[in-house]
Amino acid sequence: MYLLGLDIGTSSIKVSVVDTHTQKRVLSVQYPDEETEIKSVKPGWAEQSPVDWWQNVVHAILKLSASGSFHPKDVTAIGIAYQMHGLVLVDKDQNVLRDSIIWCDSRAVELGEEAFDAIGHEQCLHSMLNSPGNFTASKLAWVKQHEPEIYSKIDKIMLPGDFIAMKLTGQISTSIAALSEGVFWDFQKDEISKAVMEYYGLDEKLIPEIKPLFSVHGTLKADVARLLGLQEGIPVAYKSGDQPNNALSLNVLNPGEVAATAGTSGVIYGVSDELTYDPKSRVNTFAHVTYSKTQKHTGVLLCINGTGSMYRWAKYTFAPELTYATLNNLASSAPIGSRGLKVLPFGNGAERMLNNKYTGAELVGIDLNLHTRAEIFRAVQEGIAFAFRYGLDIMRENGMEPKVIRAGMANLFLSDVFAQTFVDVTGVPVELYENDGSVGAALGAGIGAGIFESPEQAFNRHELITYLEPRNSAAYEPLYQEWKALLNEKI
Repeated sequence: MYLLGLDIGTSSIKVSVVDTHTQKRVLSVQYPDEETEIKSVKPGWAEQSPVDWWQNVVHAILKLSASGSFHPKDVTAIGIAYQMHGLVLVDKDQNVLRDSIIWCDSRAVELGEEAFDAIGHEQCLHSMLNSPGNFTASKLAWVKQHEPEIYSKIDKIMLPGDFIAMKLTGQISTSIAALSEGVFWDFQKDEISKAVMEYYGLDEKLIPEIKPLFSVHGTLKADVARLLGLQEGIPVAYKSGDQPNNALSLNVLNPGEVAATAGTSGVIYGVSDELTYDPKSRVNTFAHVTYSKTQKHTGVLLCINGTGSMYRWAKYTFAPELTYATLNNLASSAPIGSRGLKVLPFGNGAERMLNNKYTGAELVGIDLNLHTRAEIFRAVQEGIAFAFRYGLDIMRENGMEPKVIRAGMANLFLSDVFAQTFVDVTGVPVELYENDGSVGAALGAGIGAGIFESPEQAFNRHELITYLEPRNSAAYEPLYQEWKALLNEKI
């Protein structure tokens, strides 16, 4: 038997098929090959087309099936991981009403700050564990205020993964975890937040049916099954935001365990058994995949918008002809500190850990007679690692003290320079695993469909690849303090 996992990313769609017996991937494919465009009509805006996501999912699954590596009719369940916080709107006929306002869009920041003040900081943080910020509820309020004709046609609101599940099954559902990431959920009352809905004047009927995260969210429609070559009626049995899913795929399930990822955005994600929050809402707390009304496991999430996006910009600006592997080797030829060149990697929207400020990215101290592409690429990686340290220190202020951080051998962690710099700058050892969001989503589907009895059973064959310990912390500490001083001038 096989499980199918979909990862609805910002850059592309990734799809994996996993053998239920071995818990290992049989094959993964990505579509499209080029990174998907983020539409930015105005500064700070970021949108993508849900219709394009669906078409890319179809192409990716057909590409996977055409490999001949497995029999598509032997797939028994589907799981979905997705970019968090995006807003998808459909009418009563399940037609998309506008492009999705995605996670790094900043247009609703002011509305969220006004809501934070009006509802009350203490009530927001105590009940929702977050400021409304520019999360999904605030994005919906922006549509209501600025696009009333579109708002009037809305039948249901969704996150990106909910939309893909709808296209597969024709059914619309959500979960407590999904509602919490949109700041629609009251953790104290364990219900949809009346304070947020009433302040923004939002109709609760727009919220889909709430189901357990690990459960059947619908079954594959006949026409879609024919299109994709899959078996009609198999369940979509798991839907999760990409960061909780990343934690699941790294077997980060219990309080005190911590995961990290450095893809388009950078994240440190720690599991807690307390309804904890940052008084300044610089890091955010959402329901973890294992959250229930009797086991209140939460995920404390630090998000940095400008990580992989910063590295991608540097590649296409300074070395479009080179592969990322070549860039990483080039970066390793430059010394620690990049000969004085520093990078502030905050050019991808308002940063929550900077109190929702948008500072823009900067390369600081370029010497035209000294610095080459090697220094630029190392400085970008060091700047991203410094940003992680800055955020981790905020998490430490709030009681999160990781002894080890688990990460997947992917994205920026494929770079020896970045991985070691991350460890040296944070002072925390890192365990690297073979890890993939689409594989995690597939195994999540196995849990939701009852193939595995528990999340622990689904990941009992997890294997460590590399263990990294701090080596150069003394050299990096003064460099970090200089970098931090530069950032403080901006905020």
